[in-house]
Amino acid sequence: MKQLGQILSDRGSKYAVSGCRVTDRAAIDAALADLKQDRAYAKATHNTWAADLENGGPIKGDDGESGAGMVIIRMLMREGLKDHLIIVTRWYGGKHLGGDRFRHVQTCVRAYLDAI
Repeated sequence: MKQLGQILSDRGSKYAVSGCRVTDRAAIDAALADLKQDRAYAKATHNTWAADLENGGPIKGDDGESGAGMVIIRMLMREGLKDHLIIVTRWYGGKHLGGDRFRHVQTCVRAYLDAI
């Protein structure tokens, strides 16, 4: 799994991004479990993820960050990146970010896509 670590922070919230190649839901679950072996990621408020599987289509998990998984899916589809899982992690900082949280998810996904 490729982990870029903390990408940005805003009003106390911190964001990180990770990802890896996957081909099915079992591989997604295994990758998420692997990420959460790191205590910091296990304690994160949200581990939002998405993948566009060649044999299964788009799949996402918002992990309480409603709508964030769809942001990741849209970016994966625009890139044409199949069979790849991207996880955006957020540690909540105590202040609501409103719509800015979607912009931050986009920033994290873009940083990941630029790094692979």
